[in-house]
Amino acid sequence: MSRTLNVVRLQLINRQTYIWLPLIILGGSLAIALAIYGILAGSGVPGPFYGGGAQAPLWYFLIVGVYALTLSFPFSQAMSITRREFYLGTLLTAGLTSLILAAIFVLGGLFEEATGGWWMNGWFFRLDWIWASGPAGAGLFYFAVASLFFVVGFWTATIYKRWGSLGLTIALVGVALLLVAVLFVVGLGNAWVTFFTWLAELGPVGVALWSLVLIAILAGFSYLTLRRTIP
Repeated sequence: MSRTLNVVRLQLINRQTYIWLPLIILGGSLAIALAIYGILAGSGVPGPFYGGGAQAPLWYFLIVGVYALTLSFPFSQAMSITRREFYLGTLLTAGLTSLILAAIFVLGGLFEEATGGWWMNGWFFRLDWIWASGPAGAGLFYFAVASLFFVVGFWTATIYKRWGSLGLTIALVGVALLLVAVLFVVGLGNAWVTFFTWLAELGPVGVALWSLVLIAILAGFSYLTLRRTIP
């Protein structure tokens, strides 16, 4: 366990990637959104105002997942860290940073609720659908989504390191074909209404739980690939 925690310390040496850049992206997105809300409110446009800028740091976690392997894996092998220790330590780092980001989103949502949307009915963190299950459900949702983006990035990086550009391209095309096949089956059964009703009824907690299942699957494939990856 101590060697796994050493991997966490190794990953967090690069605080810019894991901490500062996500915070800068989040702060910049928030500042832009508030400026737009202020312009709209000052022009007499009735609220509420919503923005999608809160997605920006979540998408960035996809890049963090790629960096977690490409920047640190060769160095870890030079330090005689096993692949299993590197894998567990990296996922633990992802969980910790995702938890921090989720906590910021929840605190931001509570602040917006207390101030009526930054005193101008403008909402950045607290989106109605995500907060339908309360702060705990919103926190679980943001944690799961951030972790999922990280694991997707890590998974693609392991495939690239193991099989190169050709292998990664084939894998991504395969995933795309699988998604198209699912949509084809739904359309063939004329089940679009049922499908979208099911998605709507899942709620944020349901989406988070299914995301955790997908995380487990991708993480398992990542470990199997990492075992034979050359640094």
